[in-house]
Amino acid sequence: MTDHVTALRQLLLSAPQEALPMTYQQVATELGLTPPRTIGQVTQALEQLMREDAAQQTPFIAALVVSRRGDGVPATGFFELAVALGRFPKDPTLHESAYRAEFQSALNEREDCQR
Repeated sequence: MTDHVTALRQLLLSAPQEALPMTYQQVATELGLTPPRTIGQVTQALEQLMREDAAQQTPFIAALVVSRRGDGVPATGFFELAVALGRFPKDPTLHESAYRAEFQSALNEREDCQR
């Protein structure tokens, strides 16, 4: 799993900005993950990245990955974990705006890392 986490962070840091956000399926393909549970493997790696970023008090790089269903936001688990980690408000009506801000912060942090 650690290999997936490291590879995922590197993928999200090095992907061209115009390729972001990526979908869970795009990430699975880029990482060469194979069934069973390819999306589950991606989700577990994203959750680990979120925990690491919360511990480091840096933006969630996982915000750069979204569900292909919906309005271009991550799946519910992202929001649940963001709340549990104390980074997002508990009120679900505020989640989308918190996500949009986090996405922009992750992009900014990524640019800073590339300099």
